[in-house]
Amino acid sequence: MKDGDGSVRFYCTAGAGMEEFLLDEVKSKLHATEVEHIPGRVFFRCHSNQHDVVRLKSAERLFLLLHKAPPTSLPTNPAKAASVIEQRIVGNPDLWSRTLSTWFSLQAELNCSEGRGQKRKREEEEESVKHPSFRVSCRCSGAIARSYNSQNLNRIIGMAINRQLGWKADLRAPTIEVNVYLSDDHSVVGIPLLRQPLASRTYLKHTGLRSTVAWAMASLCNLQETSVVLDPMCGVGTILLEAVQECPNGVFIGMDSEEAQIHKAVENVQTAGQEERVLIIQSSCMALPLPSASVDAVVCDIPFGRKFSCGVAMTTALPRILAEMESIFVFYRVLHQGGNLVLLLSLQLSVLIKKLIGTDSLGMRSNAADCDQDAHTSETSAEKFSLNSLLLQSKHRVSLGSTDALIHTYIKRHTTCDAQL
Repeated sequence: MKDGDGSVRFYCTAGAGMEEFLLDEVKSKLHATEVEHIPGRVFFRCHSNQHDVVRLKSAERLFLLLHKAPPTSLPTNPAKAASVIEQRIVGNPDLWSRTLSTWFSLQAELNCSEGRGQKRKREEEEESVKHPSFRVSCRCSGAIARSYNSQNLNRIIGMAINRQLGWKADLRAPTIEVNVYLSDDHSVVGIPLLRQPLASRTYLKHTGLRSTVAWAMASLCNLQETSVVLDPMCGVGTILLEAVQECPNGVFIGMDSEEAQIHKAVENVQTAGQEERVLIIQSSCMALPLPSASVDAVVCDIPFGRKFSCGVAMTTALPRILAEMESIFVFYRVLHQGGNLVLLLSLQLSVLIKKLIGTDSLGMRSNAADCDQDAHTSETSAEKFSLNSLLLQSKHRVSLGSTDALIHTYIKRHTTCDAQL
C-alpha cells in the first residue's frame, strides 16, 4: 500500500537460506527501509521504480503487503473461527480498498502502454477496483495446521472477505489472489504483484540449478567491471547467465564434457541474447584449455556432490570422490591470485572438502608447517589436495528443494607453496 510519501510496503518469499541474500539485495539495489525478515519472507518499504523491484534476483515471489500481525489463534469451532478471521485477518475494509487501489496503480506502471482499447480497459479496471474477483491461497503451520487444513482455511477466509468486503470469489480466473500465511509466530496477508514468480527467468529456455541459488553463487564472485568468470561444469549455463546480468561487460566461459548439456547451454545463451558475452566450450574440467592465472573467478555446482549422497557409504565413495576432486587443482591453476572460487557442495562433501583443502573454520590452513611435505605425499592421500593458498571466506546453507547444499567461497592468496603446485 502506498503511504503519503509515495513509498510502498512489499514482501518477498525466499528459499531457505536465501533470506540473507535478499536482505542485502533490497538494501543495495532498492535502498529499502524498514527491512526485516522472518524465515522464508523479507519485508521492506521502498520508493523505487516498480521495474527495479521486479528485477530482484534472490526472491521467489513478490507481494504487496496488506498487513503483518502477531499470530492469530483460531477456535476449533468453524463458526467462531470465521468471526475471528473476519476481525483479525480481514479487519479494516478501508485498508483493503487502499491496498487494492495501490495494486492497480502498480499494475498500470508495470504494464503502461498506449493504444486502442485503453479507455475501455481503464473503465474495466475502475469497476474491478470496486468489485474485484478473488481467490484465497492460505498456508499454515504450527497449532493452526493441527486444527485446520489449507483447504478449509481458504474457504473460511474467502467467505469472510466476501461478507466483509463484498468481493466475489472466483477460483479459476480471479482479478487478484489473496495470500495468507498463518503460523505460531506471524500472520501475514498480501497480494502477489506478478502472476509469475520472480524466480522464473524469461531468459532461460532450459532450467538447471535453482535460479535464485545460481544468482547467489554469482553474487559471491566479487564481480568487477571486466571480470573473466569460468564455470568448468556449466551444465545448461544457469550460473553464468545469472552472473552476466550483474556484470554486463565481463567475459564468461562455460565448459562441460556432455554434448547434450552444451547444446542446452548454447540455446540458453541465445535465448538470453548473450552470445557476445558468454562462450560455451565442450571440454573436460580435468583439462581446461586456459592459461594459468587467467580468470578472476571460478564458480561451479559440483555435480558429484549429489551423486555420492544417495545412500552410498562415504568410505566406499571416497576413492571415486578423490579422483574427481583433482579438478579442484585445475580450477586452482587457472585462478589468479586474489581471485574467487565459489563451489556448491552437498553437506557430506562440504565436510570432506574442508579436510581436502586443509582449512579450519576461520579459513586458515590447518597445518601450514606441512607445506613442503605435501609436495611428496602419496597419490592416493587426501593430503595432496591441501591447497594452502585457498582461504575459506564464507559458507551459506541453501535449499535445493528436496535437499540442502552449502555454498563455499574461497579466495586465492599467494604462498611459497604455489610454485610446487
